[in-house]
Amino acid sequence: MNFVSTVLLALAMSTDAFAAAVGKGTALQRPRWREALRTGLIFGVIEGLTPIAGWVLGLAAAQYVQEWDHWIAFVLLGILGIRMVFAGFAAPEADDDKPDRHSFWLLAITGFATSIDAMAVGVGLAFLDVRIVPVAIAIGFTTFVMVTLGVMLGRVLGAIAGKRAEILGGLLLIGIGCAILYEHLHAAA
Repeated sequence: MNFVSTVLLALAMSTDAFAAAVGKGTALQRPRWREALRTGLIFGVIEGLTPIAGWVLGLAAAQYVQEWDHWIAFVLLGILGIRMVFAGFAAPEADDDKPDRHSFWLLAITGFATSIDAMAVGVGLAFLDVRIVPVAIAIGFTTFVMVTLGVMLGRVLGAIAGKRAEILGGLLLIGIGCAILYEHLHAAA
């Protein structure tokens, strides 16, 4: 896999995490760079590890992973998106009521849900005799940068759009889940 292909793959794998990060940024009181970097690190590490996990699974049992990955992503992203939409329709919070940071587990679950596609890519790369470690590092680093910027963009959007931005972030997650499901079901047809 050449450099350009690796960069394009890393950008493609980080786009859904970026969208989720914008939603996470809108839900916080006033995210600071420290929280944005923390969120980016959690997402980046998860997004970097999942292609390796997919590559290992691809070597062992590709057909089983490919049959269910889209359903797992659809359910996880749907649940997280619905939760954000409901939070967006809830009574408006004063800025003091918004958290300063998200829990590690909420970020980890969201990071995992947005990285299911990277796991599926890892499965595919197992059959192409690709050196997975450099590709995984590129995906993880790109996701780290994109998520960090996404949280800070969410801060700006949250200040401008308020609760509507959280609803939009939830709808984006649901849309990403539906798109993943559609792609896999459409490709199977």
